Amino acid sequence: MSDVTSKTTTGSGQIETLIDLYRHAIARNSGDLLNFKQGGSWRVMSASEFSTLVRISAMGLYALGVRSGDHVGLLSENRHEWTIADLAVLNAGAADVPIYATQAPKQVSYILNDASVEVLFISDQNQYDRVREALNNCSKLRVIITFDPVNAPSGKVMSFDDFLNWGRAADQAEPGIYDTLQSGIRPESLATLIYTSGTTGDPKGVMLNHGNLVSNALTNSAVAQLTESEVGLTFLPFSHIFERITIYMYLYSGMKIFYAQSIETVAQDMISARPNFMTSVPRLFEKIYARAMEKAEEGGKAKAAIAQWAVNVGRMWAKKVTYGEKPGLYLSLQRLIADRLVFSKWRDAMGGRIRALVSGGAALAPDLGYVFFGAGLPIYQGYGMTESSPTITTNRPGVNRIGSVGQPIPGVKVRIAEDGEILCSGPNVMKGYYNRAEESAATLEKTPDGLVWLHTGDIGYVDTDGFLFITDRKKDLIKTSGGKYVAPQVIENAVKRSRYVNQVMVIGDDRKFPAALIVPNFEILRNYAQQSGIDYQDTSDLIKNPAIVRLIESDVDRFTSDLSHYEKLKAVMLLDRELSIENGELTPTLKVKRRVVTDKLKKQIDQLYKEKEIQYSRSLE
Repeated sequence: MSDVTSKTTTGSGQIETLIDLYRHAIARNSGDLLNFKQGGSWRVMSASEFSTLVRISAMGLYALGVRSGDHVGLLSENRHEWTIADLAVLNAGAADVPIYATQAPKQVSYILNDASVEVLFISDQNQYDRVREALNNCSKLRVIITFDPVNAPSGKVMSFDDFLNWGRAADQAEPGIYDTLQSGIRPESLATLIYTSGTTGDPKGVMLNHGNLVSNALTNSAVAQLTESEVGLTFLPFSHIFERITIYMYLYSGMKIFYAQSIETVAQDMISARPNFMTSVPRLFEKIYARAMEKAEEGGKAKAAIAQWAVNVGRMWAKKVTYGEKPGLYLSLQRLIADRLVFSKWRDAMGGRIRALVSGGAALAPDLGYVFFGAGLPIYQGYGMTESSPTITTNRPGVNRIGSVGQPIPGVKVRIAEDGEILCSGPNVMKGYYNRAEESAATLEKTPDGLVWLHTGDIGYVDTDGFLFITDRKKDLIKTSGGKYVAPQVIENAVKRSRYVNQVMVIGDDRKFPAALIVPNFEILRNYAQQSGIDYQDTSDLIKNPAIVRLIESDVDRFTSDLSHYEKLKAVMLLDRELSIENGELTPTLKVKRRVVTDKLKKQIDQLYKEKEIQYSRSLE
């Protein structure tokens, strides 16, 4: 085995629990703290108002019978009340159970029952109506608190305003209880139960304690170099640990927090909030890039050519700079011109103050990383999972090797097992899976030196400078009928470099060669069809057009030209709609459920291979 440990350290002082972190945040931020849209304009909430709402919410939970060790559910889209409820649960000494706002009703009831949830926060009428039948199957659920008032036949339902009134009354009746509730919380106290979405089977409840989350929040804040003068924009779901820890980082650092209205409004919200720092998933960056290039094309051939030239220059400049090479006078001058003509407009479209972007949740295509870095919009790719709170490794300002997921964060060790699996150990590693001792034992390995190693299920390697590279998921490796192992993520990232590609999934298990299922970028494809005089009725008709098929196949061949022979795609199938969470093809964290997709498209895939295998066999004759 090989392993690597970060050489730097960070001191947490007396901040050992999320309660300590919360108190620190309130003490250092006397002004504006939370910013959210209300009635079409930004509403500002001070630290004082925020802390008052957290206190009376914690007392409201106490009045409802919530005690230390209890579990409180949270089923809502992102909003400032989510953060208030989260910290109220923690200050009450309980643990919260966040549930994705898009989670299937059947899984919602499974999670609530598995976690023995008695009190549930829920967002609004739409969310309540969506899961109402499922909630009827939760026998232990006593109270449902709705952030927005809802019309509900159940006597269990209480509005957030009524809940706050309960909290005020309880706080007045027993003013010392709040401090007592906080005093019983320790680093080892359970803070949250997060149910991993998984690509197969029932979700598992990951047990994370206060110490896990605090260690990750403080270390990440130092690594990201966050300061109290900065603005953070948040839009990823709080039900996922990635954005949850980001909120704790913002609070600890004293930053102003802006809540995007939704994922659809992020571009608009960036312009008005003007963030310095933001976390995202690669999908947003792909869309930003595609939209920028599409806008250039709309301006005519000259603008499109200038934009493409600028991208090429930025990419070349970034490759040299990130590997510590000097770009040279000529390339530096070209990059300066590209910046003035193109990249400055990109930055303005993102608010004009972006200092750092962090990408997680899925692999970021290296080519996209180079382009954004060259544009003065550095994306720092990190790596982690729910079970590690979440960060294990990350790139950072001044230490950014694009294509890698960075070096271990301070205090965390990474080891590569003999079969290539990535293992990690540190204060961020979970306590285990709730009520699943056997699976916990299989995932957490205790070694004779007393360390507990988390088996991540990912395959990767560490280079000579300590940067970790992910090659694929252990269970996602494809084995062709010829016995060759193919890592689909490597190929998928290469294909995603095409601006005509939206989503891609590589297949080929027990087949003669790998193939790809591709969802095109229909917005760009429609423009291409219009400019090329291609007539079509709908997307299904468009993807059958031979010129469109050749266009995408040509890009696929171009961007995968440096792959080994056995890795190259011999067939491509275009799909007429996006893979989605609603159709069960993506997890809530936007990972493809490969088995679901291949099962749904089995007939089409079999036909594709039948046709292509004949052509492939003839080509070998």
